[in-house]
Amino acid sequence: MEVPNYDGRIFRPVGNPPDAPTGRYHQNGKLIWAEFGGGRLYFGRLVGTCDDAGTITATYCQLATDGTATAGKLTSIPSWTADGTLTLTEHYHRLDGATGTSIIEEVHPSLAPPPPDSLSG
Repeated sequence: MEVPNYDGRIFRPVGNPPDAPTGRYHQNGKLIWAEFGGGRLYFGRLVGTCDDAGTITATYCQLATDGTATAGKLTSIPSWTADGTLTLTEHYHRLDGATGTSIIEEVHPSLAPPPPDSLSG
């Protein structure tokens, strides 16, 4: 499997549902970070590292549009679909004890979330 470079990639939940949160990922060496928002999320951040296989280990925090904040950690495992789309299977564990799995996929850059500086105001 090709090891992805995450810099500049845009991810949304599989199937690209309307009003889904969207994340813009960045990479510098082993360092990974992302900002995300949309749908029920006002804004979120993810910070972590990736290993030699491209698996991301990170922590995240996010603020929902209803004012609730959520934080936790996740492990994201990359894979490629038959048509060449990069997906990440995210295994998360929130600070409130909730756990689960979600799958996000790379989407066209036109679906990128707004830059963080455009959210102030």
